[in-house]
This record gives sequence, C-alpha cells and structure tokens, in this order.
Amino acid sequence: MKKGALLNSEISYLVSRLGHTDSLVIGDAGLPIPAGPQRIDLAVTQGVPTFMQVVKAVTQEMQVESAIIAEEIPSHNPQIHSELLALLDLLQKHQGNSINIQYVSHQQFKQQTQRSRAVIRSGECSPYANIILCAGVTF
Repeated sequence: MKKGALLNSEISYLVSRLGHTDSLVIGDAGLPIPAGPQRIDLAVTQGVPTFMQVVKAVTQEMQVESAIIAEEIPSHNPQIHSELLALLDLLQKHQGNSINIQYVSHQQFKQQTQRSRAVIRSGECSPYANIILCAGVTF
C-alpha cells in the first residue's frame, strides 16, 4: 500500500508521470472538460470534495513550478483566491522555489485546459475555483 498522502491511484499515477512543464487542471464541478485530457472525476455531491481539499492533496505530491488561474477569481471568489495564494506561498517555501502565478481570462483558461495531461474535477460549486498547475523539477 502507498505510504504517501495521496491515496487516489489515478492522481498518484498522473503525478508520477508528469515531466517538467507538463500541466494538470484542478477544477470546480462546472468547469467544462475537453475531450483530450484524462478526466479524473472526484465529485461526489455539491461541495464534496472541496476544491481546496483537492489542491492540497495534489500539491503534497507534485513539484509545482507555476500556476495559472482565472483573472476573475479575485473579484468573484475572494475567499478561494485568498486560500489559494496562501497555499501556494506555503508550497513555495516548502519546495524551496518560487512559484510563478499567471492570471488569464476564464476563456483563455478553458482553452489552456486542452493542453493539460488531465483535469481533476472536484465537487466545488463556487465560481472560478480552478487552477492549472505546471510541473517543476526537484533538482
């Protein structure tokens, strides 16, 4: 049995196969998922699991170099935005690197999901609770 924090076998496998600059998306329940990337659906019911629970679990296993979020999140979902920035700040301290955060329009965000290896769907039902995490290297 896996000893690490991340127990979901599909996500664990995905993270282990990421190369430098590969990306994965963690989205809310309403984010459209394009046909190309793998779909990992964790949504059980409204709010379960939350977006932040999924982000925290994934970033415990993944080396993150950069993140992309929708520019609409600060005004439409300030609570999640604040929690996300705090988590990324802690993560960069833990990893010992700087995490570049890029803001794009929600339309651009949806287009960029097409180039991701996978989209992980949470049960989050609040606006713009989505992030693209780009993989870094540990050396």
